[in-house]
Amino acid sequence: MTRTSDTRSRTREAASKIVAGGRPAHAITVDLIYAEIRQGSRTTINDELKLWKDEQAKVDALSAALPQAVANAMLATWAVAVEHGEHAYDARRAEVEGELGLAVSRAEAAEAAHASQQAELAALRAQLEDARGDALVAREETRGEREVKASALEKLDALALRLAADADGAARRLDGLRDSYEQRLQQQREAHAAAEASFREELARATERLEGVQRHVMLQVSEAREAQKRAEDQLAKAVQRGERLGTELEGLRAQTATQAMQLQRATQDHQAAAMQAKQAQAERDELKVQLANTTGRLEGTQQQVRELVARAAAPVSTPTRTGKARRVSGDAAKPPEEQSLL
Repeated sequence: MTRTSDTRSRTREAASKIVAGGRPAHAITVDLIYAEIRQGSRTTINDELKLWKDEQAKVDALSAALPQAVANAMLATWAVAVEHGEHAYDARRAEVEGELGLAVSRAEAAEAAHASQQAELAALRAQLEDARGDALVAREETRGEREVKASALEKLDALALRLAADADGAARRLDGLRDSYEQRLQQQREAHAAAEASFREELARATERLEGVQRHVMLQVSEAREAQKRAEDQLAKAVQRGERLGTELEGLRAQTATQAMQLQRATQDHQAAAMQAKQAQAERDELKVQLANTTGRLEGTQQQVRELVARAAAPVSTPTRTGKARRVSGDAAKPPEEQSLL
């Protein structure tokens, strides 16, 4: 939506809001609207406010002439129709502006191509003028050579008169001069004919290039029209493709959100498992320490038992009635505590 259309729509909204606040429609001014929306020019606001007031006057007259229920239904329908029309107008306007910009860019490109072709045509015309100038120079040179020829003939006649006495020598020299002159004249004629033929060929080529440029211009105009049609078709396809890609993008966003939640839960489970593993490792280390302590105590107890067993196995002497000592077995000599241990 453009800035102007936004100002007009906000003008209508502000006017409706002010009327809903209790102020009559005819008392609404441009200053009140501008103080409400804070945008747009006062001219645009004034024009839209006049249209709105005219519509309100017609609505009030219609409401007074119809039953209240019918008037309310018509007003609701009218509001929906106006809103729909504004949306359709804004969409169509944006579409037309886009097409206009595309057409302007194509026209500028065609103008640039036409300017390039005009420059090429001007260059060809300049070459044609140069060729014409060269032909004129060749003609002037031919005219000068003819004058030189006439002057030479006059001098030759005068020389013939002066050398009449030496006719043989003069005739030979005259024949040589004439042969040389004829040869030079023939060479100049051939050069002139070649220059004229070259000029004609250059003129024919320039004319052919000019016709080719004209055909090229017509072909480019036709191609520009076809390109415009293809661009319109491609634009329609691009709009459809954009809608389809938008739908696919929404689906991918939903899948990404689901996968992110699953990843977060998996991360939390992994962290909990890691904590449990650390606790199990700590308990295992503690059990190892307790086992080592128990093993040490057990080995000490076994050592004490072995020592007690060794002492109990040693022979002891007991007095008899006759006063002589007799030996008893180690088990009999053991105290009751040691016997119970064994």
